[in-house]
Amino acid sequence: MEYTDLDVWIESRKLVKIIYDTTDSFPKEEIYGLTNQIRRSSISIPSNIAEGCGRRTSAGTIQFLHIARGSLYELETQCFLALDQSYLTDKQFQEISNQTKTCKKLLNGFINYYASKQNANNKQPSTNN
Repeated sequence: MEYTDLDVWIESRKLVKIIYDTTDSFPKEEIYGLTNQIRRSSISIPSNIAEGCGRRTSAGTIQFLHIARGSLYELETQCFLALDQSYLTDKQFQEISNQTKTCKKLLNGFINYYASKQNANNKQPSTNN
């Protein structure tokens, strides 16, 4: 299966689309500030999922999935800040929040899958004779 077929990657791309659509209305003076930071955080999520899937080991994959999850939490915080500044409406914030929750669930599930795969690979057969 290709990473482009993964629900976690597909849903994180949807989150990027939502972010780009909503940040279009941010004040122009934020173009190099919060707008840029929010967009970069959102882009980091599917990018790190893809990079993790390109790794040869479960440990390598998990490392990049954790980076993606960190970016997701970073994005969530930045959206709270944008809401505090009234750059986002309650409706926009709720849409982002709902998509963020979806991505968190999928990403956590994917991390758990790779962790269990890694644990299974690390178990050594018993050599007791």
